[in-house]
This record gives sequence, structure tokens and C-alpha cells, in this order.
Amino acid sequence: MDVKVDKELDIRGEVCPFTFVKSKLALEGMRVGEVLRVLVDYPPSAESVPKSMREEGQEVIAVNKLGENLWEIIIKKVR
Repeated sequence: MDVKVDKELDIRGEVCPFTFVKSKLALEGMRVGEVLRVLVDYPPSAESVPKSMREEGQEVIAVNKLGENLWEIIIKKVR
């Protein structure tokens, strides 16, 4: 799947709840329809960030494991 990413947020080294808070703040500065790519290396964040984003009404396009402790979360701002 080829998605155009408008903004990338590298928050490796951060833990919950800061991973969600920083992701949410990054999305707030974006326009509806834009796509945010978030990189996390904290395993609980790979689950909690997508879950929280869906609860906020955003579209989680993908969660991909890129390495031993590295995930990318692709989020489309819908509201």
C-alpha cells in the first residue's frame, strides 16, 4: 500500500502516555486528509496509540512492525 505521508513524528525513546499526547498534538497541527507517520519503539505504544487514535475518531491506516522494537503507525486525520 502506497500512502503519501505529509508529516513524520519520530518519538522513539518516549513511553505512554507521552507517545499518544505527542501524536495527538502533531495531528492537531495538520489539515483533514493529511497523513501522519509515527515511529515508536515502546511495545505498549504500538497498541495504545492506534487504539487511542481510533477513539479520537481518526483513521489508523496501518501499524507495521519494522524491527525488533520499532513500529510505524500511519494515521489519517479525518476530523
